[in-house]
Amino acid sequence: MPNLNAALVRGAVTSPFKRPGRPGATLPADRAARPAAPTAAAPLAAYRRICGFPQPGPLPPTDPDALPLTYPHVLGFPLAMRLMTARKFPLPVVGLVHTWIEITRHRALHPADPLELTVYAQELTPHRRGTEVTVVTEARLAGEPVWESRSGYLSRHATRTGPAPGDTTPLPELPAVAEWRLPGDLGRRYGAASGDRNPIHLYPLTARLFGFPRPIAHGMWTVARCLAEAPRPDEISWVRADFRAPVLLPATVIYAADATGFQLRGTGRVHLTGRTCRAPGPRTDPATARDGRS
Repeated sequence: MPNLNAALVRGAVTSPFKRPGRPGATLPADRAARPAAPTAAAPLAAYRRICGFPQPGPLPPTDPDALPLTYPHVLGFPLAMRLMTARKFPLPVVGLVHTWIEITRHRALHPADPLELTVYAQELTPHRRGTEVTVVTEARLAGEPVWESRSGYLSRHATRTGPAPGDTTPLPELPAVAEWRLPGDLGRRYGAASGDRNPIHLYPLTARLFGFPRPIAHGMWTVARCLAEAPRPDEISWVRADFRAPVLLPATVIYAADATGFQLRGTGRVHLTGRTCRAPGPRTDPATARDGRS
């Protein structure tokens, strides 16, 4: 966490000197890495609690000891911040908006697995509201790729043509599953568990400094909470989530889902949409299926 806090301070200092959208901007080829190490138990337990994932225990046929699909992203976030706050990174980290994330898990992972993490910025892409950077996080186990994420972060600035109109096609409304009442201190609690103490998530005063009337929920908390609510979340091997509108805290939101997708809805707006894919489940012996033991 000290490295992450130092990165946040460095980002606040360097951001005013960066000019997003300048012609010819390129990404540095630098990569940030963490040597192979198992996952610390206490932060993981705190993360499971705040996001609603099951704690380890004898609950077959699920695998509650498996790392939550989103957790390696949390482990790699300090590395991503180190890259994005470096002097050579072309976009100011202050004001960057997390717009989407796609995660793929190639095999089940557990806390004892010594994961090697690598993070790098892959590309800069023109966006109707500015410039978007794609940041990749990769996890390896004994050199074998086992997990990866790709995230989009938007730096808003004026473009030559001006912002194009967004897609106004109404989203299909998925069936409501649960109503969640989110407390005002959710951002501080998730920040303590994840290490992401971005000021926009913490207090009304610090959120107002960045144009929000109240603190907003972490986007990665909303994704993780939705995945935790899904049946047998340990079997989900892929997720794509798009962040559409911030959740101002405190809030009451609706979690909606069907077999392959989910939404987080507020009053008159959709905060988050996502799609998932599951790994093949264990084969069932027909003899045990008949008597309820499978």
